[in-house]
Amino acid sequence: MLEYSEVTVHKYIIYEGEPWEVIGSHVFRKQQRKPVNATKLRNLVTGRITEVSFHVSDKVEEADIDKKEVKYLYTNKGEYWFCESNDPSKRFQLPEEMIGSTGKFLKLNTILDAMLFNEKIIGLKLPIKVELKVIEAHDTTKGNTAQGATKSVELETGAEIQVPMFIKEGDVVRVNTETGQYADRV
Repeated sequence: MLEYSEVTVHKYIIYEGEPWEVIGSHVFRKQQRKPVNATKLRNLVTGRITEVSFHVSDKVEEADIDKKEVKYLYTNKGEYWFCESNDPSKRFQLPEEMIGSTGKFLKLNTILDAMLFNEKIIGLKLPIKVELKVIEAHDTTKGNTAQGATKSVELETGAEIQVPMFIKEGDVVRVNTETGQYADRV
């Protein structure tokens, strides 16, 4: 069991019978009252985000989230197909809603961590940064580049991101999967 002050960012807790990830936490006091932990939680099953305040007397159960390595195979009509990393014959599919916006950064044969709760897959944990090849980039145009001008490029997975003007077709760029933004050139 976790005390109210131990409910911090990146912890997994059980709230209202479901697993939640803490994505924001702030312990504070209002004038002469007891401390409160104002948290922002993301439901690991539905993806819903809510704000919850935990008081000094509250205790929260920590969620037992297991991890299993899986390999991404392909996407077909909104279904993402995977297999166990050590046994390609054990294939399974996950719906697009579970993958979310990070699906556009999945490269074929990538090894990922699947998050399990009660022996059921509830989500995927992608690496924070992935390296992807630029397959389409327009030529740069002369103009005001003093303010850090950017252009839109298409990556090998089909995702479009904003990158600095010096990135060319064929370059490999590192992308932050949490924000969906360009990090650097490899």
